[in-house]
Amino acid sequence: MEGIKMQTLMEKLQILADSAKYDVSCSSSGSHRKNTGNIGNAHTAGICHSWSADGRCISLLKVLFSNKCVYNCEYCVNRRSNDFPRASFEPDELARLTIEFYRRNYIEGLFLSSAVEVSPDHTAERILESLQLLRYKYGFSGYIHAKIIPGVSQELLHEIGLVADRLSVNIEMPTARSLQTFAPQKKPKEIFTPMRQITNSLIERNSLKGPGNMFRGIAVNAPEHYLKGFSREIEEKDKAGSSWADSDTQDSITAVSSARPLSRNRRRQGEDFAPAGQTTQMIIGAGGETDQSILNTSESLYRTFKMKRVYYSAYVPVVDSPMLPTRKTAPPLAREHRIYQADWLLRFYGFSVKELFTEKSQNLDPDLDPKVTWALRNLDQFPVEVNRASYDTLMRIPGIGAVSARRIVRQRRLSAVKFDDLKKMGVVLKRAKYFLTCSGRYYGEKRFEPEVIRNAILQMENGLQMSLFDDQWNRLEEGTRQEKLSAAGLL
Repeated sequence: MEGIKMQTLMEKLQILADSAKYDVSCSSSGSHRKNTGNIGNAHTAGICHSWSADGRCISLLKVLFSNKCVYNCEYCVNRRSNDFPRASFEPDELARLTIEFYRRNYIEGLFLSSAVEVSPDHTAERILESLQLLRYKYGFSGYIHAKIIPGVSQELLHEIGLVADRLSVNIEMPTARSLQTFAPQKKPKEIFTPMRQITNSLIERNSLKGPGNMFRGIAVNAPEHYLKGFSREIEEKDKAGSSWADSDTQDSITAVSSARPLSRNRRRQGEDFAPAGQTTQMIIGAGGETDQSILNTSESLYRTFKMKRVYYSAYVPVVDSPMLPTRKTAPPLAREHRIYQADWLLRFYGFSVKELFTEKSQNLDPDLDPKVTWALRNLDQFPVEVNRASYDTLMRIPGIGAVSARRIVRQRRLSAVKFDDLKKMGVVLKRAKYFLTCSGRYYGEKRFEPEVIRNAILQMENGLQMSLFDDQWNRLEEGTRQEKLSAAGLL
């Protein structure tokens, strides 16, 4: 890796790493892949991440295999009509680059995506060759997250799943209408078919491992009822703002039931299919969708395809298009944050999308946590007595999470929970105190009214933010004063 060849490889790395920076769906591995005497390891504790200033994960080698794309998606920096440097790795180049970076302790795993060069199968074949070299030639047992290109063949997808820890197929846009508008070359069927195949393969894998798996009770080769349910859910949700229910999309979704996992005798000895599951990603703020329609799509993806996570990427204006926000438009990062909070409520707190919105309000409150907004809208269910409420009810109180709810339940078995105990248990009292009582006593505002409580929470949170800002500013001013005194020779 010396001389002009080394320079060429590093140029490719610079181009393809820069092209990959807008893909946010990196996460810890959650993988059970064991090290059998090779290099690296991936386990359920996940990968220890470092984060860049803009919040992106930097502990994985995050790179595209190629940015030479035959598609011309309006929102994508790698679109065919965009005039900027292009590059593609050779399979062995990427494998060697990854293993050398790992040996130097620069990275702990690989996050690999790609533009569609020539065709989905052509690109997937080269990606597969690179990953197989990394696993079998260089003996790398660390974490690999591979993006699956829509339209890839079942055989190639399955082979990639045997060497990668996590797979993902990007849905790209929250609605079929937006996908048709901004990426007309991509079809819903080509997106949902590999998603279904991955889900079926994961069902087969978990069924072979016996009881206790997350897909217990689901037929390995007959998940069509999920597809039908998905279509029904989308039909209902389309009335509330989702457009994934158009007739072409319903036909596409129904058609993906033909995707089946390959026979178990095709597996290599000791290999497991995508042990860390699958994820997807959608772009926020490009197509004009409401928060409700975005989360409707996410809820259906979780239920139908058993996603580990849906990632949301605030649209960063990187190309000029009359259909998209201008380059001067700031990315909707605050909106992305609220949608992530709402997504968390769907995944871990037992909420449904319909609970988070009303007919008049189809977007999340930009000023408040969605859980607080829901509680204010349903104030008749509060205040809740923490010494009598069930675990599920405690989870609905703003400021109480899974850990603090479990601690409250455990403490109640020994003695009554006191208000002073709540903070020690991890309860965020600046929000929770307005929605609970402790041994019959209420510690919130005298007027138990939505606007009064809302204003109190906003004032406290904004005051805290200003206080932190003031402290930071004072420290900065003090540092500047000390530098001036030192330069004058007075210190």
